[in-house]
Amino acid sequence: MKAMVYVVKRNGGWQARATIDHEVDRRFWMDGSFGGAGMLNEHPAESAWLWREELPLGIACRTAERWEERCGGHADGPRMGGLKGDERDALRMLAACVDEAKREAESGGKTGAAGWRRMLAGWRRRLAGWAGRSEAIEASGVSLERLAEQWGREGAMSDAELGRLAAGAKLAADAMRGRALLRGEAHALLDGAGGPGADGSWSGTLQLAALLGRVRLSGAVAAGSGGRRCKRCGSGEAALRRTACAACGRICAYCIACIGMGRSRECELLVTGLHDGMKGGAAQLPPVRQRLDGWKLSPAQTAAAGKALRYVEARPHAAAHAPIRNFLLWAVTGAGKTEMIFPLVESVLLRGGRALIATPRRDVVIELDPRIRKAFPDASVVTLYGGSEQRWEIGDITLSTTHQLLRFQGGFDLVIIDELDAFPYHGDPILHYAADKCCAPGAARLLLSATPPRELQRAARSGRLPHARVPVRYHRHPLPVPKLLSTPAVAQMLQKRRLPAKLLAAMRHSLQRDAQLFVFVQKIAQSEPMAALLQATLRQSAVAATSSQDEERSDKVQRFRARDIRVLVTTTILERGVTIPRSDVYILDADGRLFDEASLVQMAGRAGRSSDDPFGRVYFCGRERNRAQVAAVRHIQTMNRIARKQGYLLPADQGGSAR
Repeated sequence: MKAMVYVVKRNGGWQARATIDHEVDRRFWMDGSFGGAGMLNEHPAESAWLWREELPLGIACRTAERWEERCGGHADGPRMGGLKGDERDALRMLAACVDEAKREAESGGKTGAAGWRRMLAGWRRRLAGWAGRSEAIEASGVSLERLAEQWGREGAMSDAELGRLAAGAKLAADAMRGRALLRGEAHALLDGAGGPGADGSWSGTLQLAALLGRVRLSGAVAAGSGGRRCKRCGSGEAALRRTACAACGRICAYCIACIGMGRSRECELLVTGLHDGMKGGAAQLPPVRQRLDGWKLSPAQTAAAGKALRYVEARPHAAAHAPIRNFLLWAVTGAGKTEMIFPLVESVLLRGGRALIATPRRDVVIELDPRIRKAFPDASVVTLYGGSEQRWEIGDITLSTTHQLLRFQGGFDLVIIDELDAFPYHGDPILHYAADKCCAPGAARLLLSATPPRELQRAARSGRLPHARVPVRYHRHPLPVPKLLSTPAVAQMLQKRRLPAKLLAAMRHSLQRDAQLFVFVQKIAQSEPMAALLQATLRQSAVAATSSQDEERSDKVQRFRARDIRVLVTTTILERGVTIPRSDVYILDADGRLFDEASLVQMAGRAGRSSDDPFGRVYFCGRERNRAQVAAVRHIQTMNRIARKQGYLLPADQGGSAR
């Protein structure tokens, strides 16, 4: 895609702009009104000059950015009167900014200090040669013309057409609030919204919305002082590739890191909508205690939710560049984290804001949907994941996988990241970047985890990260403490087609007490053979296996929930998000390198989640006891000790440990 740049003088000062539809800019700046649609420009331009050379979109946008940097007083930039210069100064400045943007595009922005000084010296020589005359710039091969001189030409837009554009711009601004979309995505969103311009031609309406300050238009990959970078996912040069581009006629960089969500490239338009922010303040809300009581939480849940709620409401109005405010909710598995976030979501909705609940996994998003809709029947809820039918809808509450956050920017006043230690969110800088950029300025971000990463644990303990710890489940019984069971490796059991006597006895006891069994293995290839061995040894037909490669995984999980399956052999794909009321957990090869403390704690958390069976059994099965097992047991015991000390356990459990 190509664009044009121009300079415009208003209120005695000059600005540089990039445009994807210069006819719209001409009418906006020179007329002062727009088709009688009530969109007034209170300060029409005194003069404007258009750079007639079409530029690749990224270069055009970078030209406007360079103008702002220079007029903002860059340490090495030429002054020339800045925004207050005369017409000749403005044209010379524009030529220099175009030249610099082109050079940056060729070098990828990696100019360096020495390169910057050489470039600056070259500009000064060129500017001195032009001697302040616009004719000299035109002689260099670039045609300049006054915007006003183009009026009245055949094909100019009528007032009726301009009025439709104005109505479309308002629609585009509302639909794009808080989003960051590539051109094709933005057009699909606006086509679905209907209204003026729904014939698929949205360039003029988007340009007008940009002039009104309601959206921002830029190249999806942009060169800057730190090199090229994808503006959608934040990836730098290492993730960029270059190829000949028919759209802009040059070698164009594109991003491979987020290519699965559409190609982000230098000449591709990225449309960013602006979020209006919350309308009300915390002072208008009922007392915190009164609101918490309405959700009927347990004592531990109430204390944690209250602490988080006071933090969220501490600064209801944020400055334009206020930092994100993080709060960690460190709650054991089965603590009822979803119920604890309800008061926080309610607070944001009451103040006219928008809330986001994001999790790395699609199945968790789908499972949350009915619970959120039931808790907030009067709110509009949008659920986003790959293939979602609500892809372009706007909601008061948005449920989303973390990958979908790449399509938002500054859109939410409360962001809740659930299971932040889970794959694929944990350790993926792109998803962390997405979780940052989707927050509105000064937004509160709630981080939920039963097993937070070490760095967050240290930050919480040192007081650098505000947090609340929930050491007990909603039913107020202690967590089941795992038992260490010495067994051969899974490979050896499969080879000999035999289970050790202790493991077999424990599993039979679990089945006799009418429990269902989670049996975790490390390798996908071991799941089906282990299921076959258990079926033969236990003489139990209702045994199945599943993994991330199983196309019937969702169906098997549903059958497991319905008790049609009594024993399910699985990998860590089911270490989270699945609750079976009466279940025991067997972790085979618990001493293997693929199971760390966090995964062991999460898998152990499948047992004892129901108030009808709070003392489910957990077994760490392996040839030896390693550091991860010891740390996981200590983690669980520590939470029980804290719960007991704080008086959160039921009286019958206050004096002893888990059974």
